[in-house]
Amino acid sequence: MTRSSFRYLEPTFFAGLLDDPVLLVRVRPLKESCLFDCGQIHHLAKRVLKSVTTLFISHAHMDHFMGIDTFIRHNHVSPKTFDIFGPPGIGSKLAAKLSGYDWNLTEPYWCTFRVHEIHSDRTLTFLSPGAEGFPCRLSGETLRSGKAIYRNPFLEVKAELCDHRIPALIYRATEIQSFLVDETRIEQLGLIRGDWLRILKKRFYGGALAQGPLKVLRRLGDRVVEELVECPVALYEAIRGEEAPASIGYVTDIGATRENLEKVAALMEGVTLLICECAFLAEERDKAQLSSHLSTIDLNRLVERLRPRFLLPMHFSKCYSGKSRLLYEELKTPPGVALLRLPEHLTPRPLLPGEIPKLKTG
Repeated sequence: MTRSSFRYLEPTFFAGLLDDPVLLVRVRPLKESCLFDCGQIHHLAKRVLKSVTTLFISHAHMDHFMGIDTFIRHNHVSPKTFDIFGPPGIGSKLAAKLSGYDWNLTEPYWCTFRVHEIHSDRTLTFLSPGAEGFPCRLSGETLRSGKAIYRNPFLEVKAELCDHRIPALIYRATEIQSFLVDETRIEQLGLIRGDWLRILKKRFYGGALAQGPLKVLRRLGDRVVEELVECPVALYEAIRGEEAPASIGYVTDIGATRENLEKVAALMEGVTLLICECAFLAEERDKAQLSSHLSTIDLNRLVERLRPRFLLPMHFSKCYSGKSRLLYEELKTPPGVALLRLPEHLTPRPLLPGEIPKLKTG
């Protein structure tokens, strides 16, 4: 996968095949990042963690949430407000983490955590201001009218609740549609490039396409005339280039039930990069079903249906340590789908006592 696959986003998977899954998505124009899941993250550089403004948690099992302590440690003295999205109950779970520490030395400029609990029909929002020692307060409740849960000028994130014997979220991060014109359509309409195109682009990114009439240049025979277009929205639709925005799908820890798989298929249709759990090999599909995970059989069926440009399997069961080649042997990607491979581990190996210099006493 090349950087050119995405216009605004830069995904980096900070884990090996058997490590706790950690996906960092850098939004290049904002110089900010989003973090998808937060298991062991001690190997991420401090400057990487300090670039994160938004976290998306699939569920609160340790291997997906325990790293929140590390994140808090590096960011709590920042004046920022951090948004954390997660399934029902994530607000109280973060509050329990924060309440386990003493905050008697707080400062007025400390950060605030804004936690969004994604329910099937509504979103609950909690605020934990650091200046007050991180109490957890319900600050709002909104009804959900669609799958979108977050948006900035360059990125939209949608989420769907699936079943992992507890509610677990899957996510799709999609680049916001960029301003794109089709030169052939411009020529067919007799339009001539000019300052009007720059104004139209500025209105597009400012969300003001319908702001008012726009003067354009049009060729009439041998003459070029200035013409007033009453509906710039219709003008842009007439000259707009067709290019699906790039997107990243993040799927982990769900059972291979028909309902779950239909939700994945609906949310991930047309996805550019699919990052998907594959915990078990085909021969242990029954074990996968008992523990609400996916096997190679389930992932192959999903990929055949979705046909992403890139597939990154992850979160392989640690029971296969040293046998990762078996996973890749069982995955059958259809034409046009590039299979991306991970080493088994990226995180540092724990130190043994004999590797540490002995303390000299006397």
